[in-house]
Amino acid sequence: MRQAVTDSATALLRALQGAVGEACRFVLEETTSRAWASVTFSGSRHELSFRLEGAGAGETAGRFLSSLASLDLPLPGHIVADIALVAEERRPDRASIRLEALTVEES
Repeated sequence: MRQAVTDSATALLRALQGAVGEACRFVLEETTSRAWASVTFSGSRHELSFRLEGAGAGETAGRFLSSLASLDLPLPGHIVADIALVAEERRPDRASIRLEALTVEES
């Protein structure tokens, strides 16, 4: 069962789009979110698929992915605790990217 996109998912998408920049067209393909909790934290697990289109999309994707582990992704009221590349496909004018992320609520 898929759940509705949460506020943290919307903020995460905006932050990712900002990190990619405006050099290429950012096209959201799919996103799912589900509640997540541990003993001390609560938040959401996200699966995101998007593509970049336009001249230099493959190069832009490469730069974005090489900085993924160190990205500062500001999310009001949440922290990106983990983000990982699941799959990618790159061509010079198009790149498809699938990520998984964990966001936790700031206390």
